[in-house]
Amino acid sequence: MTQARTRISKAVIPAAGLGTRFLPATKATPKEMLPVVDKPAIQYVVEEAVTAGLSDVLMITGRNKRPLEDHFDRNYELEEALTRKGDETRLARVQESSDLATMHYVRQGDPRGLGHAVLCAAPHVGDQPFAVLLGDDLIDARDPLLARMVEVQEQYGGSVIALMEVDPAQIHLYGCAAVKPTLDEGVVQVTGLVEKPDRADAPSAYAVIGRYVLDPAVFDVLRRTEPGRGGEIQLTDALQALASNPDLGGPVHGVVFTGRRYDTGDRGDYLRAIVRLACEREDLGPDFREWLRSYVTEEM
Repeated sequence: MTQARTRISKAVIPAAGLGTRFLPATKATPKEMLPVVDKPAIQYVVEEAVTAGLSDVLMITGRNKRPLEDHFDRNYELEEALTRKGDETRLARVQESSDLATMHYVRQGDPRGLGHAVLCAAPHVGDQPFAVLLGDDLIDARDPLLARMVEVQEQYGGSVIALMEVDPAQIHLYGCAAVKPTLDEGVVQVTGLVEKPDRADAPSAYAVIGRYVLDPAVFDVLRRTEPGRGGEIQLTDALQALASNPDLGGPVHGVVFTGRRYDTGDRGDYLRAIVRLACEREDLGPDFREWLRSYVTEEM
């Protein structure tokens, strides 16, 4: 008889980074609070988790990240002012973020890498599988990547990572997976992982992007993981240990993603994300696309 697996309900969002690529904008403002059209980037990530059925969200924060907590909290003064004005549309937008999920927060303290940030979630997560969503990666809401990853984890057990095929010249920017096929289309078994390899050393063109569904066994592995690339505790190294020895906590599978992804940690991609999402908005798109066509035509 197949043992019933625990339904995943918890999401962890590491958000303790300094955002140095966006200085000076992030000197006093968390990078996760930079707006993508009219919502901070972090709200898109929380919305993605909730849409996938993960309503318990733990955010791993650091110093100067208090605005993150304020954004997902109630703002009674603002709500009262909008109520007095009868501005129901803006009131709904303000209340939306505070009603999204059950939010929890813990500080990472020392910035010792993504693996350490995930380890900070252990007391909250306990012995349940959980999702990790990186705030720099925005996945278009029309492409339900995380929901598919949850399905794969419930089917196979162990851990599941999101993979995307990239230009081999760019693989040094990512964790990279060695894989073998499964009987499920778009699902592979991960046999090895390496963090930011040189192009010549990369086992494939499959890059790890910022979505994970992890077995809690990863915590014990992370506790034993020595600092790796950059002197930090790398989640990739812990997943490599799980992939090479499934007895530690089940296999590692990958879901190959071919949808729309926006890397808001890169300045160029951040601007492209704003343009793409604005163009597709019903309230902004028609006028904005017309202006954009005129602007591009004039510049060329």
